[in-house]
Amino acid sequence: MISGILNIKKEPGFTSHDVVAKLRGIVHQKKIGHTGTLDPDATGVLPVCLGKATKLCDIIGDWDKTYEAVLLLGRETDTEDTSGQTLKEREVAVTEEEIRDIILSFQGSYDQIPPMYSALKVNGKKLYELAREGKEVERAPRQVRIYDIEILKIALPRVRMRVSCSKGTYIRTLCHDIGAKLRCGGCMEELLRTKVSCFRIEDSHPLEEIQRYVQNGALDKVLIPIDAMFSEQKKIVLEKKEARLAYNGNDFTVKAGTDSIEWQAQEEVRVYDEEQRFIGMYYYDGEKKCFRIRKMFLSQEERKG
Repeated sequence: MISGILNIKKEPGFTSHDVVAKLRGIVHQKKIGHTGTLDPDATGVLPVCLGKATKLCDIIGDWDKTYEAVLLLGRETDTEDTSGQTLKEREVAVTEEEIRDIILSFQGSYDQIPPMYSALKVNGKKLYELAREGKEVERAPRQVRIYDIEILKIALPRVRMRVSCSKGTYIRTLCHDIGAKLRCGGCMEELLRTKVSCFRIEDSHPLEEIQRYVQNGALDKVLIPIDAMFSEQKKIVLEKKEARLAYNGNDFTVKAGTDSIEWQAQEEVRVYDEEQRFIGMYYYDGEKKCFRIRKMFLSQEERKG
């Protein structure tokens, strides 16, 4: 089984699920998962996890993201982007200075109401399914954080901007909210995701390129190892006795080579055995003075081997 992360460059017209389905056919493996949906018309970085790395899907999905978006002022739609039905059109009678002031005012935390056309569930049903039935339900606002907005170009009625934000932020909704605050309406015309934590657009690969790597037996050139996601954490290599404990997810203490280290409570570490196989992520329990399992990545077959 292939395990690792691929930095996929999603192309327009594909859903995130489409990308996963196509990858399953390319690598001939079922155990694959994506790390967070991108709308079909959106493009850019989509980290995809294979094999044991699927345990990282939720973790990577929680990481901060950066987008380049085009805001179209003067138009409101039911989907909050240009793929939807137009609800209202207005004249864009605002100055560039007003636009800059309003856009930059969204930096920081703000309460965002998720769009009806989204994959969020209410009473077990996805919002976009309800929206397609012509139903609208009340959605509780969620606090999101806009770390930075850089206005790249203003050519009214369009504004191109770069947005760095927290998980759960809908850029479509941000465009809608900016338009509402400017009192002329707005929706998203284009969206490119340029970064998900350490995954960058310049390092991403379209599906056809991944297929060529597979055909040439060179997938390892673009497959990112699981432990690379935790490269900033300290590394512990266990001797056989401690490693046997770790294989089963049990607590362990370490002595040789680490007794001079002052471990911090809840500090996470990468744990390996003597063969340099990545066992998983552990954290230090300050009260019990031992390391406890956070996430296991070594498979049962590897543990037996």
